[in-house]
Amino acid sequence: MEDHVIVEMYWRRNPEAIRETAKAYGPYCKTIARNILHDARDAEECVNDTWLGTWNAIPENRPTLLAPFLGKITRNLAFNRYKSARAEKRGGGEFPLVLEELSECASANDTVQTLEAAELGQAVSRFLYTLPERDCNVFLRRYWFGEPLAKIAGRYGMRENSVKTCLYRSREKLRQYLEKEEVL
Repeated sequence: MEDHVIVEMYWRRNPEAIRETAKAYGPYCKTIARNILHDARDAEECVNDTWLGTWNAIPENRPTLLAPFLGKITRNLAFNRYKSARAEKRGGGEFPLVLEELSECASANDTVQTLEAAELGQAVSRFLYTLPERDCNVFLRRYWFGEPLAKIAGRYGMRENSVKTCLYRSREKLRQYLEKEEVL
């Protein structure tokens, strides 16, 4: 079923919209949640919360592209669940590494958390268009989907060290781009 039809079903408050969304985007959202949470049950709960969040958000918003809209809701819910689960205990996983890697793009006086989120998001989106396609895909796989380096390497037929180098160079380009755009 096409996105605009599903969105229209949400708009008309048709409960079938949730079933159609789960059928079309369930695996996509589960991948995002699982890469952040590393727990199948938590990821499943997060995805179910995504459907509720979508149900509540669509009457106010009418997204033209459903996948990024759902991905953003899933990521935010997964990050919140991750932070909540780690509040009492500190754990490993890819997410702390991903944040540490991205923090290199911020200057010493600023942190990723204190930057204006909307401005930073727009600048990063513009930056991604400056990268070659493979570098952009590797960057997104790591920093949007939270995929481990080994999985990215396998997906693109690269060595893990090549992925690290690609990401390092992209982060350096991002830092320079953000400085040039005066975001940092």
